Amino acid sequence: MSKSRMEAFSDGVLAIIITIMVLEMKVPHGTDLSALMPILPVFLSYVLSFVYLAIYWNNHHHMLQMCQRVNGKVLWANLHLLFWLSLFPFITGWVGENSFAPTPTALYGVVLLMAAMAYYILQRTIIAGQGENSLLARAVGNDLKGKASPILYAAGILLAFVNHWIANGIYVFVALMWLIPDKRIERTLASRGDSQTS
Repeated sequence: MSKSRMEAFSDGVLAIIITIMVLEMKVPHGTDLSALMPILPVFLSYVLSFVYLAIYWNNHHHMLQMCQRVNGKVLWANLHLLFWLSLFPFITGWVGENSFAPTPTALYGVVLLMAAMAYYILQRTIIAGQGENSLLARAVGNDLKGKASPILYAAGILLAFVNHWIANGIYVFVALMWLIPDKRIERTLASRGDSQTS
């Protein structure tokens, strides 16, 4: 079946998630800069979550560029990913409203971990449908970042109860790690285009 409907639905859900998330930031009643201080933790948690959602949207887009078709398993795996991403507004608000306290910070890590696992399941489901020699399988390769991220999230969850700033530092580090452009899929698509024109 066509992948275009799944792409459009996913884009719409992510747009709604971001919209809901920004609405969690309440407008201060004061008129000077000091009035912004109480919402600073909410803003910082929003920025981090926005970056994560942008990373997922970007990688999801690139992954589907290498997907020829989707089936029922892919649709359900995609909905599984969207479920965990849809929890971002709630967990972001909870973390921000409680100034990155240990328990909200740990639960933030749980959502990040589950979203990463859901993305991996979606990726493997697409590869299973297209074969281990598919373009996506070749592009993903060893996927060191994909393997390291869940380990770092798990460490952040545990460390949240020791020092929540270290845990948040780990979450920021993983986000920065994924912000570095990953050219694997673009290189694979380019090489396919070169081979077709030669």
